[in-house]
Amino acid sequence: MPTEPDTGYDPSLGRKFIFVTGGVMSGLGKGITAASTGRLLANAGFDVTAVKIDPYLNVDAGTMNPFEHGEVYVLKDGGEVDLDLGNYERFLGVDMTSDHNVTTGKVYQQVIESERAGDYLGKTVQIIPHITDDIKRRVREAAQGHDICIVEVGGTVGDIEGMPFLEALRQFAQEEDDDDLLFTHVTLVPDSKNGEQKTKPTQHSVKELRSIGLHPDVIVGRNERRLEPETKEKIALFCDLPTEAVFSNPDVEDIYHVPLMVEEEELDEYVLDRLDLADEAAARDARDSRWRDLVTRDRTASVDVALVGKYGLEDAYMSIHEALKHAGIARGVEVNPLYVDADGMGTTHRERLESAAGVIVPGGFGSRGTEGKIEAIRYAREEGVPFLGLCLGFQLAVVEHARNLVGLDGANSTELDGDTPHPVIDILPEQKELDDMGGTMRLGAHETQIVEGTLAHDIYDATSCVERHRHRYEVNPAYIDRLESEGLAFSGSAGPRMELLEREDHPFFLGTQFHPEFRSRPDRPSPPFVGFLDAVLDNAGVEAEAVEEREDESEGVTA
Repeated sequence: MPTEPDTGYDPSLGRKFIFVTGGVMSGLGKGITAASTGRLLANAGFDVTAVKIDPYLNVDAGTMNPFEHGEVYVLKDGGEVDLDLGNYERFLGVDMTSDHNVTTGKVYQQVIESERAGDYLGKTVQIIPHITDDIKRRVREAAQGHDICIVEVGGTVGDIEGMPFLEALRQFAQEEDDDDLLFTHVTLVPDSKNGEQKTKPTQHSVKELRSIGLHPDVIVGRNERRLEPETKEKIALFCDLPTEAVFSNPDVEDIYHVPLMVEEEELDEYVLDRLDLADEAAARDARDSRWRDLVTRDRTASVDVALVGKYGLEDAYMSIHEALKHAGIARGVEVNPLYVDADGMGTTHRERLESAAGVIVPGGFGSRGTEGKIEAIRYAREEGVPFLGLCLGFQLAVVEHARNLVGLDGANSTELDGDTPHPVIDILPEQKELDDMGGTMRLGAHETQIVEGTLAHDIYDATSCVERHRHRYEVNPAYIDRLESEGLAFSGSAGPRMELLEREDHPFFLGTQFHPEFRSRPDRPSPPFVGFLDAVLDNAGVEAEAVEEREDESEGVTA
């Protein structure tokens, strides 16, 4: 006989929780604030994980528009999630799973399926308790085995779609000891025309939060500059907090400096004390300073790299920007991505392409802009400019080669032209019968075998690698023999799937069917990006430092 799901709390599932909400407006940097807090707690010796709550009805972010939400970040288990999960992985140095992303769609889907299966014994299924119980269950399970779990609630307080999640947090607060959880509220503290920092928006946001039974323990004010002492005092007075619980998070040039900024504000010390962890932190070794040493490393030179895309939004290529930054940290140089609009490769864009010391063609979906990307690939090939093609960029490198060197007129991907006479890129065989767009791609971490003696082998210094994928289309096996001519070679594969390509007649020409940018970290830069940057620096005549070799234990690869 079906039984009602057990929602009881097992204390072993998690120790401490930090809930992060936002007010006044979206896009303030809740995720960076939360990730920075986690980085400081990790520096203090604690095992920190994170959960991102997205109140939209989508089950996951897989079908969402990059123009609206930025890139779709892919986790090792194939979860397609909000880009904030990428920030958590990069800041915390951990590999997460789809369980660390909670959406309204996931929750309602689970509850409705349980109801259909008779798991609720005929009870009326409602927002409270069934939806809120499932939310709490997901948070607690994600926290299992970790010292601290940071939970970011997307959107702003007052959004109707976020109400069930805030109610779940209210219940959470009733079920836990006071020193086991902390509520952080991130708000905008705007400047008036005369430069005065205005606290009224924060006051109203906190009032909205308190009206649903939540009281922030910490307020983080966002402004271009630090909050003035009198501003902090006013926020504390009207929001019923001690002044020492109000913190500044001013704008910085590099998001990796945010932990340093809030550390100067002593946010971590306040959080540790509030969670009754100060004594335990003091008993551990001295604070880990490697993050500070890493992100403040001197940059001795700078280079420009052309990023040829069709989404005119930096967030749509966030992981690529970060992977270039990580490679730059490793080599002690500043890497400046120059966006080139593939959808309008006119004179201005051509000049920008030609002014760069390297070319990256990233992933994407749909036919718009693909001819411009192919033109950029041809330019990089003919002019001997370092080239890195990612996912669709890999596929279009195959198309460009087939058209211009092998002589296959009209060669294309069937994604872009269903009537192409030469489908050198075709849909995965197992996907041809599927109509549902959600979660039907080859997703997550997969192993690639690398041919010895190749550029890819030199880059990875290994005969295999594990990287994350997000695609439906592959190199058509029927064309491989014809394609592997005129200087092109496939240097990595997974069975019949071609995963890496390179040119033997080029200083640096590499394509990856996978997305190496998703696994890049500040202290563990992606090998393809480091190899690409080395070639860029050589092309620009810039001398760089050698990267420190480190063993990467995540997802079973040594890089």
